[in-house]
Amino acid sequence: MPDKFDKRTRSAIMSKIKGKDTSLEVNFRKLLWKRGLKGYRTHYALPGKPDIAFVSRKIAIFLDGDFWHGYNWKELGKDPPKGYWRRKLQKNIESDKKHNRQLRKNGWAVIRLWEHEIKKSPEECIKTIKSIWKNRNGKHV
Repeated sequence: MPDKFDKRTRSAIMSKIKGKDTSLEVNFRKLLWKRGLKGYRTHYALPGKPDIAFVSRKIAIFLDGDFWHGYNWKELGKDPPKGYWRRKLQKNIESDKKHNRQLRKNGWAVIRLWEHEIKKSPEECIKTIKSIWKNRNGKHV
């Protein structure tokens, strides 16, 4: 399907999309705080730049946007147009896998939460984090 905007207009639109401190991230961090999961760093300098990092427990959390990180776009029939966007999303997917491997190799637990999961069931996402938190330190939160 061809883009309804010319390249210059599309570029201007896409450049306005925030890369960090999105409303999803800010709201999720507030929820973490309310649930007692404190002491995290944001956008910590690690491979992939996790959105949230519990450095003392070596837990890296990524809040992945469904579009930008390619959530089931093939299965859902939401293939991006061939060319730039398909290459861009495929590069993001490969980069995510590479960063996961690097972090795990260095002893980090990696949690990737999809945008739609956070919106639908934020408490389930928190439970996932708490479970790993507990296993990395042995204490309940």
